[in-house]
Amino acid sequence: RVKMSAEEILVRAVELGQNFCLYFDELECDALCKEKTLHRVLRNVNSQLLVVRPDLNVAAFEDVTDQEMQSGKGMHFSIHCYKTTTPLAGMPVAFSVQVENKSYYMCCERECGEMIVRFKEGEVPKEIPGESNIIFFKKTFTSCSSKAFKFEYSMEQGMFLAFEEEGYLRKLILKKLSKDEVDETMKMSL
Repeated sequence: RVKMSAEEILVRAVELGQNFCLYFDELECDALCKEKTLHRVLRNVNSQLLVVRPDLNVAAFEDVTDQEMQSGKGMHFSIHCYKTTTPLAGMPVAFSVQVENKSYYMCCERECGEMIVRFKEGEVPKEIPGESNIIFFKKTFTSCSSKAFKFEYSMEQGMFLAFEEEGYLRKLILKKLSKDEVDETMKMSL
């Protein structure tokens, strides 16, 4: 008799041996596969829209007029949702945006010991075989606020997309959050 843990182990039959014994091989968890894409604007707690300006290498929350919103330059995001085998972490998503007929994807990079949010020209992949610096876990902001979300960086637990005031800008950043803390700078609606 063999005791099994609660954790599932995926196996597949490899061959049928002597005496009709089956031999098994372990399978790895599925890669992240793109399931659907949502088209949305991202708003912060002040109802400002996230606007990406690749020419200035900046993404910031701004007050936007109706006319500017119609033109949509750098503010209409594609939110790429991926299938996952670990739903407790949240829905894995990647962000991309069109600016002047070019597509840019959001990623995070370490620079001078600090995590920086960047937008790089290119497309979001359909499949991601392992960890990726473009994946964020979409989670409800609080249990009482089901229409607002926070986005945790997949490669560093406790780091969330947020905004930070820098002069007149409310710049998009990654911010560390302790487990029980509620931080309004991380609250985003779609």
